[in-house]
Amino acid sequence: MRCPYCGSLDDKVIESRTIACGDQIRRRRECISCGSRFTSKETIEEKPLNVVKKDGTRQPFDIAKVEKSIRRAVEKRSVTSEQLDSILEEIENAATIKGKSTNEITTNDLGELVMEQLAKVDKVAYIRFASVYKHFENLDEFIEEVKNIK
Repeated sequence: MRCPYCGSLDDKVIESRTIACGDQIRRRRECISCGSRFTSKETIEEKPLNVVKKDGTRQPFDIAKVEKSIRRAVEKRSVTSEQLDSILEEIENAATIKGKSTNEITTNDLGELVMEQLAKVDKVAYIRFASVYKHFENLDEFIEEVKNIK
């Protein structure tokens, strides 16, 4: 680790601590050349999760896009910002787990994760999202989905 004070690459670790629920290690270091102390943090470098679209193209997973579609579904509903944050966290965690082996998740799987979370929080928001996601062609499909949610 390069010393931020003198630029030397010789240092020793004085103390190590796990932080951020085990996702990071904080190390207190001392430069052997100048004696200055500084802190470094280590994190696991993960491969980014990609979303495989229906046409086969791949895009980096972007939770902001998911949030945008969920916000449309919950618009004018009594869903709190805490609930929305929880939904997004659950979806991101589930997507990461589902795509762990290949670092990919399909749009179908992602849509199902969103619907699963919305169904737990607000049935109307679920139906709003499902109507766009499943491309309802007629009223019968819409009614069938409403019956299934009960």
